[in-house]
Amino acid sequence: MRCPYCGAEDSKVIDSREVEGGAEVRRRRECPTCHRRFTTYERYERKPLRVIKKNGTRELFDRKKILNGLMKACEKRPVSSEELERIVDDIERELQEEGYEEVPSSRIGEKVMEKLKALDQVAYVRFASVYREFRDIDQFMEIVLSLSREQNASKGESV
Repeated sequence: MRCPYCGAEDSKVIDSREVEGGAEVRRRRECPTCHRRFTTYERYERKPLRVIKKNGTRELFDRKKILNGLMKACEKRPVSSEELERIVDDIERELQEEGYEEVPSSRIGEKVMEKLKALDQVAYVRFASVYREFRDIDQFMEIVLSLSREQNASKGESV
């Protein structure tokens, strides 16, 4: 593996572990030339997943688009980049396990909202406002009140 810092042709694996239930291998590497460390990931090559957009066009699944949306929703929130990567991994794996070759973008959006709702409610509301194209304050209030009701129900309180 080429060093991303100095471009040396080789690197030494210093730690290797399975992640995502063995579907991915995380390797910590060290460059023998500049002695800097970096992380690489190996994943199974899967059948390409295609996304059906709202306008009917199709494009290849791009995990970076999901990650960018998550990063915007979680900006200035106590959520690590590792947690966001894990969400994208989970969504991609779930779609593959469900047997999709083509998936509507709405299905992906709903999965993202599901994961964010469990992770960070503020990020969830941010993402939902863009994804569902909120037009007024009432739509914000509706989603915030539903979160409040769910939270109170889980605590055994009534609203």
